[in-house]
Amino acid sequence: MKRSSLYKNMILFGFAISIFPILTLGLFSYMKSSDAIQTHVNRSNIQMMNQMNGNMEQVLRTVDYTLNYVINTNKVQDALFRTLNFTDFQLYNQLKEELNLLQSPDTYVTDVILANPASDWVINNRGLYTFDEYASKTTLLELMELEHSTSWVMLDTAALGSSDTESYGCPTTVTLVKKMPLHTSNKRGVALATIPSCSLGAMLDNPPAASEVMVLDARLRIVAHPDASKIGAPLAETGSIAEADLPKFGGASGQFETIVGGEPISVTYVRSDFNGWTYASFTTMSEFTKEARSIGWFTASVCLLILCLCVLFVWLGSRRVYTPIREMFRLIAERLPESTASKKNELQIIDEHIRDLFASNEKMRHELHQNSLQVRTFFLHKLFQGQLGASEIEEKLELFGYREVIRNWNHLAVLTLQIDILVETRYDQKDLDLLLFAAGNIVEEMVPKSDRLPPVILDQTLVTLIGGAGMSHDDFNLYIYKVTEAVQQNMRRYLDLDVSIGISLPFAGVHRASRGYQEGLEALKHRMKLGKGVIVPYSSLNSGKHTQVYFYPTQIENQLIDAIKLADEELASKLLKQWLGEVFLKDRTPHEYQISLIRLLNSLMVVMQEAGIGLDQLDAKESSLYEELLQLYVSAEIENWYNTRIVGRLIRVFQDRQASQYQNISEQIIDIIRSEFDRDLTLEECASRLHYNVFYLSSVFKKETDMSFSDYLSQYRMNMSKKWLVETDMSVKDIAERLTYTNPQNFIRSFKKQEDMTPGQYRAKYGKPGV
Repeated sequence: MKRSSLYKNMILFGFAISIFPILTLGLFSYMKSSDAIQTHVNRSNIQMMNQMNGNMEQVLRTVDYTLNYVINTNKVQDALFRTLNFTDFQLYNQLKEELNLLQSPDTYVTDVILANPASDWVINNRGLYTFDEYASKTTLLELMELEHSTSWVMLDTAALGSSDTESYGCPTTVTLVKKMPLHTSNKRGVALATIPSCSLGAMLDNPPAASEVMVLDARLRIVAHPDASKIGAPLAETGSIAEADLPKFGGASGQFETIVGGEPISVTYVRSDFNGWTYASFTTMSEFTKEARSIGWFTASVCLLILCLCVLFVWLGSRRVYTPIREMFRLIAERLPESTASKKNELQIIDEHIRDLFASNEKMRHELHQNSLQVRTFFLHKLFQGQLGASEIEEKLELFGYREVIRNWNHLAVLTLQIDILVETRYDQKDLDLLLFAAGNIVEEMVPKSDRLPPVILDQTLVTLIGGAGMSHDDFNLYIYKVTEAVQQNMRRYLDLDVSIGISLPFAGVHRASRGYQEGLEALKHRMKLGKGVIVPYSSLNSGKHTQVYFYPTQIENQLIDAIKLADEELASKLLKQWLGEVFLKDRTPHEYQISLIRLLNSLMVVMQEAGIGLDQLDAKESSLYEELLQLYVSAEIENWYNTRIVGRLIRVFQDRQASQYQNISEQIIDIIRSEFDRDLTLEECASRLHYNVFYLSSVFKKETDMSFSDYLSQYRMNMSKKWLVETDMSVKDIAERLTYTNPQNFIRSFKKQEDMTPGQYRAKYGKPGV
């Protein structure tokens, strides 16, 4: 035996699998910690720049949107085309109220200036001036010469001559410049919203360690910086980056590495699509490199400690694992010859012994399975032959696991299958048992296990007990017939043989299986008369032929009744003609024809009763209708009688009801629209209130008004908006909100699309004076 060699190999293997991953982890951590930190820093910088861009741009967009709103108001637009002086005190106050919308702690706006050189006036925080006397008119004229209608510029605070801005002590001011009017080529004035650059710099007050953040304009001048002394300076003059690296800021966003003053610098920037500003971060990587080295040494120390602990655990674990192996080997070696046990190590001997045990176990399981199949087959033989009592049947069903299968069966039947002839086939009589076995496999594949017991062969007959759960008597018979047809087809397809199948009467209870077996055999005896390849239900043996069924066009009758209820006279007449054609197409006695005609009359009388239509509305009595019908013998007369006496009059009653109902429904919907047009109203809600199907309601409303529900609601809201514009002083924004528009712009677009003018233009054209 080589127990000592195996024990040493276990310890060495344990050491190897412990040492290798730990050393690899330590080395990798030491080498990659710097790269990981730098990658993390770069990702954090990108996220920080995007967040800083979003936060600042939100403020700038708010200022831009609000200034747009202010200069597009009717008051500002009117003031652009007139001269203002001290006599226009009320208009000046109204303009000041509009300008105050921009000045809030959230927007950082310190001053709003409206200048109109064409009308010679200027308005700012301090008051109203004539343009020619305004101290900073030169700057305003220069701003009017800018290329675009909307621009963000950086100016010296003193250039605007505003003490309100200078009070913030910031040397530069970020100014939003908008030429007025916005949407015309002939500009009469300019609107300014000023934000101290120091206020924007305050938003950058908490940069990460070893990082410098700033905002640059399109010319790479510093617009915002935590250090106010750097605001307005070109980026290359601040020493944050070399002038040769400035072209690297050309993309929409990016990162690059550079050297400044002998130090590695990581630069991250994001360019705003809104105003072309660049949000940049400059991170010194030396601090992070030192930290990475510290992390690497710490990781190596931890790995060494873990290595020592693993060595200890491997040694203790190997001893513990080897103990049961040694005991197992001792028990096996005692039953082996000494020479065999000494030539192999412990694991080889244990492996061979376990393989022998598995082989013996598999062989025993196979033998038990074969014996179990034989015993179950023997039980089914005795069951079909009636050789078991009721208690013994219950016991065997529980023993062989059949109780769960048949627990929910409410109908059972026995199928008996026999191969008709083997003459002139490729098979001999000696192949019969094998062919029946193959037929049993086909039955097992066609019928789920939950619906059958295993097929057995009795006296050259394949016998199968089939059950159905939750089926009616007719559904079960149909299911059995489909199964037998499928079995026959597969026998022809795969074995090229004709088989006949007998079906017992359905029964309840497994103890009656022997009677079902006898009925199936009895049914198969009728092959002498019916021929080969037949399916014979025992239920057909009493009369010897199928029960005769008289044809009646039920489906056409149902379609005719539906057409009458829908008041479709043309379709009803067509279906009545088709129904009569189907009835008179079959050869029958006159009495049988009359039965079908009376049956149709009965169905129409039921329709009348369900709809609450009295016979007096048809100008008839029940007895007289039957008498009139039975006195008719010509097909054309019968069709005319039905059309004039019954069908036509029923259709007119339903038409009158529909006309009244349609008008009432449409009026109710219109009342709802007129009282609740100012909320989010839907046709589904109206249908729920009126207790109608939504598709029916839609068709009725369309039929009565020649408009869909949504079109009618939109038109009514538009009419109300025009009324408010003419008769009230409600603002366009308030009207839009009242009419459930999500924002005023959507309302303005819809109004202009319909009226070919904006709401403001409509009010100016049709509004009452003084409103």
